[in-house]
Amino acid sequence: MATILVVDDEMGIRALLSEILTDEGHSIDLAENAAQARAARERLRPDLVLLDIWMPDVDGITLLKEWGATGQLNMPVIMMSGHGTIDTAVEATKYGAIAFLEKPITLQKLLRAVEQGLARAPARAPAAAAAAVANGAAPGQALPQGGYRQDPPLTVEAAMTGGLGLPVMQVDLGPQAEQSFDLDRPLREARDAFEKSYFEFHLARENGSMTRVAEKTGLERTHLYRKLKQLGVDLSRNKRGGMA
Repeated sequence: MATILVVDDEMGIRALLSEILTDEGHSIDLAENAAQARAARERLRPDLVLLDIWMPDVDGITLLKEWGATGQLNMPVIMMSGHGTIDTAVEATKYGAIAFLEKPITLQKLLRAVEQGLARAPARAPAAAAAAVANGAAPGQALPQGGYRQDPPLTVEAAMTGGLGLPVMQVDLGPQAEQSFDLDRPLREARDAFEKSYFEFHLARENGSMTRVAEKTGLERTHLYRKLKQLGVDLSRNKRGGMA
């Protein structure tokens, strides 16, 4: 997938975006200020940058201008801000940003902006170009200032009750995925065991894609994250390309 640089002075924002985008299969690097962002951009040559506007040393717009003026704006940049205005968004796009995301950023907007941004990123090698064409991605169109042209921008209910004389319930979760559940325990524990197996099954079937699992199970994605953590589901073994 892609290498994405996340630049934000708020640790919580960096951690959240990193978790979401890593789950989508991307390689993520983090920077908390402009100095770190410059170094990371030079070291990694990222495919895309998520850049916060308000930072303590140099603000994101100034850094964006700097990259454009020095010919370093050769990757799509998506600006982020919790205090942005229309004027700020217009200024950001004027200097080469392909999109502007207002905090708090919804998952749908984040993933859509990243997908559209990566579709504009220039291929770095023949193999990358072939992959982009195979995926139907259009090559990025560079603007004179070095920027990129911007386009307009189950519930699981387990009916497990005791007193039926059935110590174990067999649940068919698909081929080679039959599970046994001990019903001789408190309802909450039995329900959690079922839900954990249910989500692990869907994660495995969807190759760890949280977006597709959310669609399949009918849960909003942030709720799904909280649910999986609450149930103790090991997300690392369901990452794309990392499954046993």
